[in-house]
Amino acid sequence: MPRRLDRVNELLRSEISHLIARQIKDPRLAGVISITEVIASGDLRSARVYLSVMGPQADRQAALDGIRSAASFLRRELRGRVNLRHTPHLTFALDDSIEEGDRVLRLMDALPPEHPTVEYPAAEYPVAEYTERPEPRRRVRAPRTNGSQ
Repeated sequence: MPRRLDRVNELLRSEISHLIARQIKDPRLAGVISITEVIASGDLRSARVYLSVMGPQADRQAALDGIRSAASFLRRELRGRVNLRHTPHLTFALDDSIEEGDRVLRLMDALPPEHPTVEYPAAEYPVAEYTERPEPRRRVRAPRTNGSQ
């Protein structure tokens, strides 16, 4: 992704997060909502906003519906805050990556411990002895003399 697009995505993410936290008074958005990522199109006319909502699936869907109903308000507020030729059209989607990561970690914790470490006799796997190398010789140069003397 071009650097400018990355900067615009990050700017949109922070401004949308700020607007959701400070300006929107929808009771469906009372839970913990995080804007995890914004992916704007190359022409900056549309942007997909991924959000993570903590709670059960019903609360997550209600928060997504609340954000979608406030999309035109968010776009209007972004128009005054972000200096872009076109204010992107926002579409919202739930980001399940945090829940998926938590599920994978719980599965890994539930795995039985591995077999104890097996010690192999030294004869099977010989280990090279470490020998210290002598200090390399340094070449000493005679000091330069001025040719006029």
